[in-house]
Amino acid sequence: MRLNTSKLSFDKMYKKTFVFGLAAVVSGGMNVSSSSAQALDEIVVTAQKREESLQEVAAAVSAYSSDFLEERQMSSISGLEKYTPNLRIAYAPNNATAAQISIRGGVTINPAITWETTVGMYMNGVYIGKTQGGIFDVADVERMEVLRGPQGTLYGRNTLAGAINVVTKAPSDESGVSAEIGIGNYNRKHTKLSMDIGQTGKLRTKISAYMLDRDGVVESSGPDGDLEDKDQVSALVAFSYDVTDNVVIDYTYDYSNITQNPPYSQPVRVSAGGIWDPASPFYAFGGAFFPLDQHVFADRQENVQLDNTVQEKSKIKGHSLTLEVELDDAVFKSITGIRDMEWSDDLDLDGSPYFIAHTARYTDFESQSQEFQLVGSRGDINYVVGAYYYSDDAYTNNPQQYFGGGVSFDSQYGSETEAYAVYAQLDYPLTDQLTVKGGLRYTEEEKNIVRTNIALASSDPATITACANTFPCTFIPAGTTASTDFDDVSPELAFEYAYNDDINLYARIAKGFKSGGFNGEAGTIGETTNPYEAEEVQSFEIGAKMRLMEDRLQLNTALFTNEHEDMQLSIFTAQGAAASNVRNAGQATISGLEIEALFMANESLMMRFSYGYLDSEYDEFLELGVNVGDNRALPHAPENTLGVGFDADLMNSENGSLKLNVDYSYVDDHFAFPYALVGGDGGGYNAYNTQIESRGTVDAQLIWSDLPFGNDSMKLTLWGKNIGDEEYIANYIDFGAGFGGMTLGYFGEPVTYGLTASMSW
Repeated sequence: MRLNTSKLSFDKMYKKTFVFGLAAVVSGGMNVSSSSAQALDEIVVTAQKREESLQEVAAAVSAYSSDFLEERQMSSISGLEKYTPNLRIAYAPNNATAAQISIRGGVTINPAITWETTVGMYMNGVYIGKTQGGIFDVADVERMEVLRGPQGTLYGRNTLAGAINVVTKAPSDESGVSAEIGIGNYNRKHTKLSMDIGQTGKLRTKISAYMLDRDGVVESSGPDGDLEDKDQVSALVAFSYDVTDNVVIDYTYDYSNITQNPPYSQPVRVSAGGIWDPASPFYAFGGAFFPLDQHVFADRQENVQLDNTVQEKSKIKGHSLTLEVELDDAVFKSITGIRDMEWSDDLDLDGSPYFIAHTARYTDFESQSQEFQLVGSRGDINYVVGAYYYSDDAYTNNPQQYFGGGVSFDSQYGSETEAYAVYAQLDYPLTDQLTVKGGLRYTEEEKNIVRTNIALASSDPATITACANTFPCTFIPAGTTASTDFDDVSPELAFEYAYNDDINLYARIAKGFKSGGFNGEAGTIGETTNPYEAEEVQSFEIGAKMRLMEDRLQLNTALFTNEHEDMQLSIFTAQGAAASNVRNAGQATISGLEIEALFMANESLMMRFSYGYLDSEYDEFLELGVNVGDNRALPHAPENTLGVGFDADLMNSENGSLKLNVDYSYVDDHFAFPYALVGGDGGGYNAYNTQIESRGTVDAQLIWSDLPFGNDSMKLTLWGKNIGDEEYIANYIDFGAGFGGMTLGYFGEPVTYGLTASMSW
């Protein structure tokens, strides 16, 4: 993808020189005179399975504290993309609880439960394995970490592009209560309560809960009321028990229950000459009875008409049990995880008052995992060794009806996974300044699928011909199954060089592995039973981590090249139960750079800066045996992403402290699907029909803390998101030429704002 210079593009060589020269420019060219300026706090992360300073980790990692998240009204991973270079987190089309997460251009687009993610997500060390249910509130967050680049050695399968760690707050020795209430536009109301019971004997206990209710931002005349509302409840119960001075058991139960209406599927385009074009002779076969063309708008609609029941539900229960034993020179950990999800949606997919496309998905998902770790040192060697087991069981019932029910399908699919892995990583100092790090992980995996696809009725000529006018017509018989095995070796090699106490340099080579499997949305027996292979990436990265100007400037930079092989590409065909085809069709090279900076200008002002750049291109994209890589788009890989912000202390007095936070984020235009750039492919899809335009948004918070309130004090936060009310489409679905070019746009939220009050005792 190439963008013009008016959209932040730079000459590549200039950028590379700029990155590694930035520290000298800032320290030598920026004159900040403040004798009272204070140092930045040290940031501690667990990205390498041990607690260590962010500046000592030989990888690109971003970390966000509980204070940072709470001030910005963030209780889920959604929103992290505004502050993290080359990270994109988008709602999957139709849903506000399914996540499309992209790091450095690596992404899983399809939200079907049989698909594996490209970015691994973990909570308290337990893997969260699917796109559905990937966005949920966490009642009490300690920090969130974003690891960019493949994490195959320590984290394993499905961390091809990176990983996100969510760590919840542990129980405290001391008792205490904090409470928060808030109101906002669209009749928003939220409450949050956290209660530390403190230590009773050897037991520490903490209970937290969060509730959010908000009206929809799109008014609908449909049977279920407004769209894009919020009705969410989450809770967290944590126990910590000191068995002995050296043995601790931690248990966490997390719960999330979301019941709301999905985002609006707004028709933004139909193709000329198709069934929705009144000037076309084909209009009589669809548009005359279902005139969708009368409901196509490019601008966001706030009042709409639907004819079908809609809903989106996500109920998640998670258990995490950690046994930690301190040995002489090591720590042994056992991490046991169980997660259960019930997820469903009912969609009026065409977004109109006509019965054109009604679909639903009802998903059950369960997973279990067990990990053993030994983290320690022996002489000069630091090490992490471990063993891992994971299994899951998923099933989706996906009924679909089109054109007044004249076309309908019974579509069902499920999968099971069982995986084993062993891994080790060693750090060895070659000199006082140079350390070499090596790691290796071996994985074995078995996967199977079960699939049903039955046409109950159809007016589609191709389907009628295939079924010889006899319905129901079985394309894939109930109980169609297949199984396959995978294995993988994921190595990592890194060199860390401590140039001095303030500057650490590193070079890293790593492999990432995304599991293969079966296509749950296949339209034929052959597509169902033919597995697609694992996707791999070879990553080369160099970086610098710096603390300069008496620890008032933290500057981290990275340059990388990722070589993707056997890319798993899902091509939506909009045929036969909204089928898709999956191919290991692609090889791609994605190179880029990342800059993250924190600067404490003085004791009252801290500034933030993040920038990500991607240069993405296919080396190969095979379609019917022909390499069409020069004419295919790489999805969710914007060339430039930018975040700029500041935290300013405006007042400190006996009446409290006043603080202003302002954050600006920008993302370049980018493509939603791997479609043709010129012309169209076999289904008539063109990438520019679903190109997501560039946008910039501003969030802000005005925080009055330590405000006297009786014998105590309170904190008031006035906050706003997208305060410029930027109107933009965040995602698309293109049904292709076979469905009249019906293209649906999913708009980002308009301006939202509110007031929050909180107290602690």
